[in-house]
Amino acid sequence: MRARLSFSREISNVLYAAERNPIDTCIQCGTCSGTCPAAEFMEHSPRQIIAMVRAGQRDRVLSSNTFWTCASCYECTVKCPKDIDIAYMMYGLKRYSLWRGRYPRKSIGPDFSKRFVRMILTYGRSWEPGLAIPYLFRRGLADLFYEGWTAVLLLVKGRLPLFPKRTKRSRNLARVLSRIVPMGRVA
Repeated sequence: MRARLSFSREISNVLYAAERNPIDTCIQCGTCSGTCPAAEFMEHSPRQIIAMVRAGQRDRVLSSNTFWTCASCYECTVKCPKDIDIAYMMYGLKRYSLWRGRYPRKSIGPDFSKRFVRMILTYGRSWEPGLAIPYLFRRGLADLFYEGWTAVLLLVKGRLPLFPKRTKRSRNLARVLSRIVPMGRVA
């Protein structure tokens, strides 16, 4: 009979590739939260997220916008006195929430992440217009015109491809990635 893993152990397993386990080594000093430039936009600080993971509060963690708000600036990682890669933990929580299909439905982050992974699996590279188009109408007409004008300028200068280009052997890349990273609901 297979034992059911605790939420804390599941997250530990997701972060297995990291050198250290942030859940077990965190001393709750708050340095990560104090240095985070995005903390004011987060429902819970990075320190609180770690404490909630340790306490097994899966629903609270997964409904939080914290890891989707993370700017990936690595300030928390650089300043952590225990050398914990907190930014990596945020990425791990994003992956976990996508695999489990549990994330704030109104958040752009999960949708964007899924689209990005699908694009990489399809073309082997990113194509910015394909990522931006679904979000152009979310911020109003003024932003739509601004983004459109920027796109025209980039097209004229040859800095924005009109159509996506597929890398050679993109199917091989997709096969390799599917072996390394469980795609779950993403692909």
